[in-house]
Amino acid sequence: MITRIRDMRKAKGLTLEQVAERCDPPTTAQTIGRLETGTRTVSVNWLNRIAAALEVTAADLVDMPGQESLPVAALLGQEGAKAPTQPLMMAPPLPAPDMVGVRLATSLGEYRAGDELWCEKLAPDSYGSALNRDMLVPRPGGRFLFGRLIGREGDKLQLLPLEAGSRQQVVNDPPWAAVVSRLVRRL
Repeated sequence: MITRIRDMRKAKGLTLEQVAERCDPPTTAQTIGRLETGTRTVSVNWLNRIAAALEVTAADLVDMPGQESLPVAALLGQEGAKAPTQPLMMAPPLPAPDMVGVRLATSLGEYRAGDELWCEKLAPDSYGSALNRDMLVPRPGGRFLFGRLIGREGDKLQLLPLEAGSRQQVVNDPPWAAVVSRLVRRL
């Protein structure tokens, strides 16, 4: 199996040691290096552990037949743009099973018309992890509320819509909520 573990690790600016420490349970940098180079077989278990350590999906780490990739021409840092020392590829994002999308018809807050937001659905017990982040929450009658989660009290979510001059909205016991995890913007 051809993996993109090294490309993803380098794109995140992490060392082998850092990825090894982030694994659950932690492992050694040598093991991560062997998995990257293919000298050790990458099992599904290892793929999931490394994906969690890199905060990506396991599918992001696998080179799938027919999946497009984009060569990295430059690395941009504080000292400007520099060519990578070895060939690097960027994998296009793949949606996770519990993702939903939002397309903006008009500019709203920091978002522009035409922006596409990829949102990860959260279970009710995980809503607190999205504090101060933008969320999409379903409401009765096929309506939705989109805004920044500013508080949670029991089953009630307090959201601040992004429109200027908006007041806090409270949603009681939503069946799900989705937090914005990726912005796709055409320039």
